[in-house]
Amino acid sequence: MNLRGTWQNSLRILGHLVLANVATLLCKSLKVRIFNEDSVKKLKQENKNYIVAFWHGTMLYPWYLHGNPSFAALTSKSRDGELLAKLLRHWNYKVIRGSSSSGGEIALGIMVDYAKNEYSLAITPDGPRGPAHKLKAGTVVTSKKTGIPIVLTGIGYKKKKILSTWDKFEIPYFFSSANIYYSKPVYVSEDLSYEETSEKIIECENKLNELQKQAQEFD
Repeated sequence: MNLRGTWQNSLRILGHLVLANVATLLCKSLKVRIFNEDSVKKLKQENKNYIVAFWHGTMLYPWYLHGNPSFAALTSKSRDGELLAKLLRHWNYKVIRGSSSSGGEIALGIMVDYAKNEYSLAITPDGPRGPAHKLKAGTVVTSKKTGIPIVLTGIGYKKKKILSTWDKFEIPYFFSSANIYYSKPVYVSEDLSYEETSEKIIECENKLNELQKQAQEFD
């Protein structure tokens, strides 16, 4: 590698470190209230792994919140996905690369394998390209194939910057208030027919949107 290439690579590494440190400081500064936390605590006490699912536009804090070596995360193969993958590795995730648009079947198979081998999963079910707040099949299919439950998660930030992206990505301000709403564990039977599975996907989408609406309400 020549001098210019070495310098550019060093700048990229520095940029990733700065991003990771700033993102961590931002998440640590938030004043967070967690509702229905017993849903997750009980699963942890019983040593059960699970799938936590949250919308792409609200993903910053829940990625941070669930960062743990026992968690695997799905990110796309795009440049943005690579940036997110570096951040998630900083937060101790096992990162799976793939999406419904690129490497989807392989990524789904890997997620199922990890879930069967005592990993919990963190998923943005409308990512990586949307449409926003429309739940794709992967989350429910993974639950169906593995028997592990889904914990749907709504996230609200009181003060935030909303970007002009397809997902209306939300960046909370430092020291803002944040709400986290967990659902009860959703179990998907392996015996469901194709039609019943499709109904379960719609059911989960509606529930996640309901939780998201609750999370955005502040006193």
